[in-house]
Amino acid sequence: MNLASYLDLANHHADATPQQIEELCQNVLKYKFNAAFVNPLYVPLATRHVPRAKVGTVISFPLGQDILDIKLAAAKLAATQGADELDISANVALFKTGSWSSAQTEMTQLVTTAKAINPHIIVKFIIETGYLTPKEIKTASLAVLNSGADFVKTCSGMGPRGATLEDVKLIRDAVGRNIKLKVAGGIGTYTQALAFIQAGTDRIGTSRAIEIVTSPV
Repeated sequence: MNLASYLDLANHHADATPQQIEELCQNVLKYKFNAAFVNPLYVPLATRHVPRAKVGTVISFPLGQDILDIKLAAAKLAATQGADELDISANVALFKTGSWSSAQTEMTQLVTTAKAINPHIIVKFIIETGYLTPKEIKTASLAVLNSGADFVKTCSGMGPRGATLEDVKLIRDAVGRNIKLKVAGGIGTYTQALAFIQAGTDRIGTSRAIEIVTSPV
């Protein structure tokens, strides 16, 4: 297994500096991780430094409660600036109030907007499983699938908890293999990463990707 290819190396810290982003990009190339994930401000910088790898960014992160026009503008700009992948925080309040139609409509518009600029761009929606009941996790995952997105993502890493193996099971029970799955939040060892992959995960977002691939214990 090429474990590095499953990993997105991320720096979404509020104090991330250009120098740190350049170092992150160098490590993505060195270790052959899937992508460098940066805050939207740094998409142009990252695309200059990883010409042979992918750049991802986050939209409406981590709260998901920007108004839709702002989300659409952010997704459009990131795609225009060369982002290869967008991890978009869903509006969890729509899930919690049972506004499933509104949630799916919002997500569909975001997918359509991003893919109109780059048909190959990968769109993921962060459903923040730590706020959801098992039933809500399943219904939210189905809404993401029906929006036309490419991935369900469990967590932002800044919510009430990180991803769990139970999250993976619930999502796979709901959507099968009809959509890919990314996990994030608290995954920092080889053993943890392997367990998530074996459970059905396609991608792992982490700031500790180097530790995962260099300390396989």
